[in-house]
Amino acid sequence: MERDQAIAKLISYALDKELIQPEEKIWAVNALLEALELDGCALPESASCGAGELPQVLDALLDDAYDRGVLKENSIVYRDLFDTKLMGALTPRPAQVIGKFQALREEDPQKATDWYYRFSQDTNYIRRDRIAKDVQWKTDTQYGELDITINLSKPEKDPKAIAAARNLPASNYPRCQLCAENEGYAGRVNHPARQNHRIVPITINGSPWFLQYSPYVYYNEHCICLNREHVPMKIDRACFAKLLDFVGQFPHYFVGSNADLPIVGGSILAHDHFQGGRYTFAMEKAPVETPISFPGYEDVRAGIVKWPMSVIRLTAAQPDRLVDLADRILTSWRGYTDESAMILAETDGEPHNTITPIARVRDGRYQLDLVLRNNITTPEHPLGVYHPHAKLHHIKKENIGLIEVMGLAVLPSRLKQELFDLADMLVARVPAEQYPEALQKHAAWAQEILARHPELNSDSVHLILQDEVGQVFAQVLADAGVYKLDEVGRAGFVRFLESVK
Repeated sequence: MERDQAIAKLISYALDKELIQPEEKIWAVNALLEALELDGCALPESASCGAGELPQVLDALLDDAYDRGVLKENSIVYRDLFDTKLMGALTPRPAQVIGKFQALREEDPQKATDWYYRFSQDTNYIRRDRIAKDVQWKTDTQYGELDITINLSKPEKDPKAIAAARNLPASNYPRCQLCAENEGYAGRVNHPARQNHRIVPITINGSPWFLQYSPYVYYNEHCICLNREHVPMKIDRACFAKLLDFVGQFPHYFVGSNADLPIVGGSILAHDHFQGGRYTFAMEKAPVETPISFPGYEDVRAGIVKWPMSVIRLTAAQPDRLVDLADRILTSWRGYTDESAMILAETDGEPHNTITPIARVRDGRYQLDLVLRNNITTPEHPLGVYHPHAKLHHIKKENIGLIEVMGLAVLPSRLKQELFDLADMLVARVPAEQYPEALQKHAAWAQEILARHPELNSDSVHLILQDEVGQVFAQVLADAGVYKLDEVGRAGFVRFLESVK
């Protein structure tokens, strides 16, 4: 594709997606020329470009920029920085985006998020082509259908970019990848470009926050709510109130928070934020197994959820009742110790107990799921007692955060090739000791699979492996559960609930 044709296609795309208006066409062309370090162009009279062709158009411009020495390195990090700059030249200013979102929100909150999600894709902030590369499937388990994703959308840094990042001076701007300072930021080799990123202000429980989407959308309309201030995450009464206020404003979305302690928290604990979206996870579908009644809260329907992690579900017509009860449960859990159940509130002054909360509106009533978490470690489990156990690290070693808690496994990209290669080993019945080094971590598991599936062949191996990965994830969630789904675990869970005052 010739350079001028690619520029014309990109302008056509921006017009079609209403990123620019017809009267802005000349301005937009000149903005692209500046970014591409060109003095002029001769655009063809007609050009069109659909969303599916956008990556090819951008690639053509990047290749040309590299050939001319404008793009210094032809690697994914540098290409991402440059094509984001190009899309940023075509992305409306923040005030325009905010105005559009707010006008639609006055009509219908769902209309506003529908538009905003599509806009975040159209600007290439959410890279549709990358998301499509993720390997996804569902596995039926005793806890329902779990979602499994092998994450291929997040690009890995190349060696040159890693080396360049080491030589950069320390910077605290933006303070983190969530801060508002990211909006429009040009990026650098150790921080993503965000010229095409727009955030919209919202008020949650009287405090100023922002709404945006995750660039990696692990599920439908995967949004992020972030505190305007760079303050640490904290699970407290105010957190419950904010979650419930958000779903009251956007009842078609769920929203939840990672826990606020290391190991059981998410990857960014330094900035207070929630994750939400328009998706029904397996945990939401899981039924209440054991109804509970809390004195003084007879109007709140409560119970233990049939889920491998320890979940208390509260449902009520009024959100303030859920806030009150959730705060009581949290306060009790923070200080709760039951040595017989391997639950210690603290050791050497370090707190261990916290909660992962998830809010939603269901059948016109407010609902709050409280997932009990504990981050204690032992010599046997140095990464956490309630963490994926070492036997499962060949599949999942990372922390179990909000998304996993709800029943979606986000697995490392290495697994795509490893599972493909492992399939060959299984079909050929290669002895475990002869596996290549990269597959040795899977060897014991592979032998267990063969024992369970003696019928395994080239036609069935990939589906069998997918199912087995899903079953591993179910066990990962069980490992992370504070109270196990057995008689002893259920009794321990009830003991705690009876202690809530």
